Amino acid sequence: MKIVEQIKQPIAYEMELFEQKFLLSMSSKVALLNRITHYIVNRKGKQMRPMFVFLVSKMVSNGEVSERTYRGASVIELIHTATLVHDDVVDDSNRRRGFFSINALWKNKIAVLVGDYLLSKGLLLSIDNNDFDLLKIISIAVREMSEGELLQIEKARQLDITETVYYEIIRQKTATLIAACCSLGAASVKPGSTHVETMRKFGELIGMAFQIKDDLFDYGQEKIGKPTGIDIKEQKMTLPLIHVLNKVSKKENKWLINSIKNHNKDAKRVKEVIAFVKDQGGLDYAVTKMKGFQEEALKMLEPYPESEYKSSLILMVNYVIDRKK
Repeated sequence: MKIVEQIKQPIAYEMELFEQKFLLSMSSKVALLNRITHYIVNRKGKQMRPMFVFLVSKMVSNGEVSERTYRGASVIELIHTATLVHDDVVDDSNRRRGFFSINALWKNKIAVLVGDYLLSKGLLLSIDNNDFDLLKIISIAVREMSEGELLQIEKARQLDITETVYYEIIRQKTATLIAACCSLGAASVKPGSTHVETMRKFGELIGMAFQIKDDLFDYGQEKIGKPTGIDIKEQKMTLPLIHVLNKVSKKENKWLINSIKNHNKDAKRVKEVIAFVKDQGGLDYAVTKMKGFQEEALKMLEPYPESEYKSSLILMVNYVIDRKK
C-alpha cells in the first residue's frame, strides 16, 4: 500500500465525505466559475492539508469529528487553492501538478478573480456558521503567508539572507499553513483547549521540515516535480546555499553571489554552484536541521495516547522528509 493511502486509512470515510462538502462549498451561480472550480477539484493533489485537520481532530478527541471539522478542512482547502491560483499568476507559471494552470487556460485576469472568489468563499463559510475562532486561525495564516512571500522578494534582491531570516521566511510562507491545519483540527473539536496551541506548534515544525526538504530537491538527481537548479535560477536563497555563503572565504562568497546574480541562466555555472554547495557540506547541514525539526515534531505527539490517528500522524511526519517529490 502506498504510504499516503496508509496515512489516510483511519480517516478514509471523512475524506470521502469532505470531498463532497468541499465541492459544494465552491459552487456558484456563474457557469464559468463552476467550470473552473470543477477543473481545480478534478486535478487535486494528495490533500495533505485536510488530512492533517481530520487526523489531529480525531487524535485529540478519541476519534471524534464534528461539522466544524469538515468546515475547517474546507476553509483550509479553499484558502490554499486560492493562494495556489494567485501564486501561478505571480510566478507566471503555466503548469500546476503536471496540468495547465488556471492562468494558462483562462488568463491572469480570470485567475486573480477566481482566487479572490475562493478566498471569500472560505471566509464566508466560517462567518455564516459563527466559527470565529477558526476564522481567526486561518486569517492569521493568510497574513503571514503574504508577509513571508514579500519578505522573500525583498531579501532576494540583496541576496543577504541570514539563517534566522530564512527560518522566518519559511515559517511564514510554508509552515504557517500546516500549523493552521493542525490547530484548526484541534479547535474544531476542543475549542479553547491547550491542544490548539500544541498542535499549531506541531504543524509549524512539520512545515519547517517540509520546506527544507523542498530546498534539498533543488540539488537532487532524482526525477522530481521541479528541475534541479531552479531555485538558483530564480535567485531563491535556500538553506544549503545560505549555510555555505556564511562559512566560505570572502573570495568564494563573492563568486557565489556573482554566479547567482549574474550567471543564474548559465546551465554550466549553475551546475558548478550546485557542486560547490555539496562539497562545502551545505546539503548535510540542511539535512541535519530538517531532522531536528522532525524529531521535535514527533516529541510533541508523545504525550498523546496510542491510536491509529497518532500512528498516521507519525507516518505523515516521516513521509514529509522521506518523500521523493
